Amino acid sequence: MTEHADMKDFSACALRPPEQVMRLARLGSLHQCRLSFMRQLTRRLASEGWRFSRAAFEVDASGVGHAVYTATGPERSYSLIAFAHDLPDHLRSDRVIAEAWDATFALFDGVPDRDDIARLSRNVPVQEAGRISESELSLSRANRSVRLWTHVVDRLATGQQPDPDVITEVGYLMRTTAVYGSGKFGAADREVIADRPEMAAPFQAEMLSVYLTRWFVRDMVEHMARVQGGENAVALDPALARRLGIGNSTGLGMAPFLVNHPMLVNNWILVRETALARVRALPSATASEIALFRDLLTRSANAVQRWRTEHPLQLARLADLRADLARVLPHVAEGLDADHPWDTLLAWAEGSLSLEGQELLVSLMLEPYGDIIDGLGPCMAAVEQAGFRIDGSMPLNQVKTMIEQQFPWALETDWTAPEATARAWYVSEEKLEPRLGQRHEEPIAPYEQPLAPGHDAALLHADLGDWPGDTPLAAFLLKHPEHRHSARRVQIAAKAPYGEIRDNTIGADMLPIDMLRAKLSFFGATSFDPRSDRWIRITMFAGAPYPPELTEDNADFWVYPEAGA
Repeated sequence: MTEHADMKDFSACALRPPEQVMRLARLGSLHQCRLSFMRQLTRRLASEGWRFSRAAFEVDASGVGHAVYTATGPERSYSLIAFAHDLPDHLRSDRVIAEAWDATFALFDGVPDRDDIARLSRNVPVQEAGRISESELSLSRANRSVRLWTHVVDRLATGQQPDPDVITEVGYLMRTTAVYGSGKFGAADREVIADRPEMAAPFQAEMLSVYLTRWFVRDMVEHMARVQGGENAVALDPALARRLGIGNSTGLGMAPFLVNHPMLVNNWILVRETALARVRALPSATASEIALFRDLLTRSANAVQRWRTEHPLQLARLADLRADLARVLPHVAEGLDADHPWDTLLAWAEGSLSLEGQELLVSLMLEPYGDIIDGLGPCMAAVEQAGFRIDGSMPLNQVKTMIEQQFPWALETDWTAPEATARAWYVSEEKLEPRLGQRHEEPIAPYEQPLAPGHDAALLHADLGDWPGDTPLAAFLLKHPEHRHSARRVQIAAKAPYGEIRDNTIGADMLPIDMLRAKLSFFGATSFDPRSDRWIRITMFAGAPYPPELTEDNADFWVYPEAGA
C-alpha cells in the first residue's frame, strides 16, 4: 500500500489477523460501512459543493430517447448520457448474454456536445457490440423491475402514490446488469483518472454513474406516468422516491475479482481493519458518539426487518442476524461509558454473535468516528503492477517459509480428496465470462483458470522438494515455469496479507456468493438477496438523497432508514 499520513498506526489495538478476517464465511457476511465507495462519493460531492443539472431530456411518448445529467465540481464536470429504449418483454433479460435493455448509459468525462451524443447513440445501446472512447469512463445498462415499474406508473398516472409496501418489497425501479469501466470496450483506463482527487478512492466513476442513473430512472417513471395520465398525473412523493435504489444483478463474472486483485483487496480490507483498530483503541466514548451509535443500531434493526430474500442460506443468516440484534440492543443500552468500550463490545460480540452480527456491529462501531477514519478512503486504491515483477533472487528456503506462513491451511488440505478439487473455474467461449464447473463430471480441466491460489501454493511447496535452500527462485522457475503465477502470489501475499482468501476456492462446499457479497459490501450495497449459490441481487443508493437534494446534512447516514421512512 502506498504511504499515506492517515495510515500511520497510532492505535494500541492489533488488527484482526488475516486468518480470521479472510475466511469466505466472514467475507460473505460483510456489510456496508462509512468507507463504502457510495458513501465516500456522496460525502465528497456534498462537502465540495458539487452542482447538478439535467442538460437534456429528449424522450418521446413511447419512452425512447436520451437524457444528459451533469455533475460539476471544483475542477471538472462529468455527465451521464442515458439512452431510453422501448424493449419488448420477451427480450428483457438480466443475463450477460442479453443484447437489448430498457436503458443504456455512458459516463462522459466533461460535458458532451451533439456530436458526442450522436457518436454514443450508435455505440452505447449495443453495449459490447459497440465501441466507446477515452472520453467515456464507464458503460452500463439497466432493465426495469416490470412489476414495480407498472405499479408506480399506473398509480402516478391516476394521481395516486404507489403502495409503500410494494416499494419496500422490491426496492428499485431498474436494476443494472453491468457497469463497465477501467478501459473495458474502449473506455478510459484507470490511470487516466487515478490522480484526480474525486476519483482517488476505488470505483468512484462507476458509483457516480449509478447515482446519476437513479435520478434518470425517477425522471423516466414520472415521464411515463404523464404520458399515460396527462393532467391527472402526479410526481413521485420525495420520501417514497428516496426509498428506491438502483438494483443490480451480479453473477459469477464478479466472483474471481477477489482472487485476481490481491493488492487491491488487501488495501480494502486493511483500511477497514485499520479503521476498526483505531476505534477499538479509543479509551472512552463521548455521549454524542454513543448516542449516534445507538441511533444507527436501531435504524439498522429497521433495515434488517425490511430485508427480503427467498434463498435458504440468506434466510438462515437473516434469522441469526435478527436474533443477534435482539441481544445487542439491550446489551448496549448501558455500559458504553466503560473503559475501552468498543474493544470490549467487539470481544463480547465475537463470543456471542453470528458472523453476520459481528460484522454488522463492526460497521456500526466505525460510524461515529469519521474524523479518524474518512481520510483512509484514498488508501483503498492500489497500483497492482507494483506486485507483478517476481523477485527471482529470493532463495528457495525463503519462498518455502513464506508459503508456510501465508498458506498453512492449504498445506494441511488433502488435495487428493475429490471434494477438495470438485470445482474448476473457466472462461466461456461465447461471452468470455468466468464460469464454474464440476471438475469430476465435466471435461473442463484443460480450460481451467488459475483461481485456486491455495491449491497452487501447495503444489509449488511440494515441487520445491529437495531443492537446495539457497537456490535462487529464478533457477527453479526456469525448470518449473508453471509455478510463475504462484511464486508471484506468494511474494505479493508477504506484502499484502489481506489479499488472499484463506479458504479453498475450488472445494465442493465453496459458495461464490460469499465472494460476490464481499466486493459488493465495499461498494455500499444493501439488501443482499442470493438467487442461487452463484448470483445475487442487491440495491444501491436506497435511501440516498437525489443529486439536487444533496447537502452535507444528508450526505452520509442515508443508508440507515429512519423509522417509518
